[in-house]
Amino acid sequence: MKLVWSPESASKAYIDTVKSCELIVKESSVAELISAMAAGWNAQLVVETWSRGGSIATSIGLAIATNHTGGRHICVVQNNESRDDYIEAMTKSGHSAYEIVVGEPEEAMEGFEGIDFMVVDCTRNDFARILRVAKLGHRGAVLICKNASSRVVSEFRWRSALGGKSRIVRSVFLPVGDGLDIAHVGATGGCGSRGGKGKSRWVKHIDQESGEEFVIRK
Repeated sequence: MKLVWSPESASKAYIDTVKSCELIVKESSVAELISAMAAGWNAQLVVETWSRGGSIATSIGLAIATNHTGGRHICVVQNNESRDDYIEAMTKSGHSAYEIVVGEPEEAMEGFEGIDFMVVDCTRNDFARILRVAKLGHRGAVLICKNASSRVVSEFRWRSALGGKSRIVRSVFLPVGDGLDIAHVGATGGCGSRGGKGKSRWVKHIDQESGEEFVIRK
């Protein structure tokens, strides 16, 4: 099994986030995009980090996305003051279907296995540690660093951030908001995994003359 994209779910979450954020924040493009991605990938365990004083728009988008997917939305904050501010802001927005965990990354992430969608705030000094200790799902995962243009680690690399424990299928930086750095982590097991001895992979080939499609193993 691996993450499968659903355009219909993505579209619904996108539209609902636009409606929810238009009266709360002036610019919600980041929230809309992230919400559509979480719903489109049918995320079942969504984890985000939130910094005190930061925008609540992304959290609103993720709450909407998990309402569509039936998944869990968990927010990791640094202290009790941050938790209280987060609860107040989310309550005012009309969204309360979320879980909050307070603590250091290693402790906060301990009980979460099978994360398939994660959003970390690069304004937090410990965002790289959170990525490193995250227990990602076997279906793969989508990881997002928001506020990436202002992150404290200028020489950030996905492979080193994950400690080499996961296979990066692709990554991209989008100049949306204050920057989004996105990585798609591949599923574990199956013919696409690197766990086997041969490191084989399946490649699709289309004959240009006949139009026939072939799938071969290399």
